[in-house]
Amino acid sequence: MPSIVTSTEVNRCAEDVFAYATDPTRFPEWQKGVVAGYMDEPGTPSVGARCLTTRRIGFVKRSITAEVAHIDPPKTWGVCGMDGPVRARVDVTVESLTADRSRLTIAIDFEGHGIGKVLVPLVIRREARKEMPTNLATLKQRLERQT
Repeated sequence: MPSIVTSTEVNRCAEDVFAYATDPTRFPEWQKGVVAGYMDEPGTPSVGARCLTTRRIGFVKRSITAEVAHIDPPKTWGVCGMDGPVRARVDVTVESLTADRSRLTIAIDFEGHGIGKVLVPLVIRREARKEMPTNLATLKQRLERQT
C-alpha cells in the first residue's frame, strides 16, 4: 500500500517550517499522541542520529526510536523506526514558494513486525490517514501564530 501523504502551505519561510517540523521537542505541540521527543545528541542532527519519541497509545506510553535516514536542511528530512511492532518511515519535504511561504509535505509509511503485521493494515494506516490532516493543520496554525 502506498505512503500516506499530506501537504499544507504555511505562511513562513522554508527554514522556519523545516526547523519546527523536524524538531522532536516540538512534536507534542502538533502531533496527536506524542507526549515527548528529543534527539539523542545535541546540535544539528545528521544521518544516523537517533530521534526518540514517547507516544500515548491507548492507555500506555511507549518509547519509540527512529534513525535519521537523510537530511538536507531546509528541504528534506527522513527517519526510519527501529523498534516495536509498528515501525514508521517518515519523509518531510519543505518547498519554498516565496520568501515567506512554504509547502510542507509529510509522507509516512509503516512496516509491521509480529503483531504489527496485523495492526498496520487494520488500524494503523486508517488512524494515520485521519490524524495527518489534523496534525498538519495544527502545525500550520502554531507556526503562523509565532512571530
